[in-house]
Parts: sequence; C-alpha cells; structure tokens
Amino acid sequence: MRKEEYAARDFYDVWLPELAPSPELFSYAMSEPLTGTRWPTFARRYRSEMAKPPAQRLLSLLAAMSQQTDFSVGCYCEDETHCHRSLLRDLLIDAGATVI
Repeated sequence: MRKEEYAARDFYDVWLPELAPSPELFSYAMSEPLTGTRWPTFARRYRSEMAKPPAQRLLSLLAAMSQQTDFSVGCYCEDETHCHRSLLRDLLIDAGATVI
C-alpha cells in the first residue's frame, strides 16, 4: 500500500519512513510468512538498517521526546510479535525511551 492510500484510510501526525523496513526488507517480509528462520533473519536485517546514522538520530530524538510527552507508534501488521514495531520498541528502549 502506498503512503497516499494510508493517509486516505487513517490518520497520523508524522510519517517516518526512515524507521520502517527498507523496500527490499519489506519485500522479503511480505514474500512468505515470517516463521522459522525467516523472523530472526528479518529482525537481524532490520536492526542492521536501524543502526545507520539517520535511523539512530531519529531513535535518539524519539527517546528524548518520550521523557516529555506521550506518542504512539503505529503499523498495519496484525501480529506485533512478527512486526518491525516490536523490534522498534526494543530499539527505543535501548536508546533510553520511556515505553509504557
């Protein structure tokens, strides 16, 4: 689904594609269920992408913001246990975010 389709369907204040899986990793995730060794592979690759400076700056910013204000992170995956947002939560905690 394209960003414009998301915007027409739902509401969000800020869209941060830098914290989403790259198009290549997203294609990998959508090509088959993330079961067996596919989930650990996806998780490793996503964490590697999030270790790059642009993502690290955003993670640090969000971690700092979490000390002063509440915000939510959304995604369209049905199963959080096999979604990048569960990994993102852990990365935010590692960056010092307050997560409820």
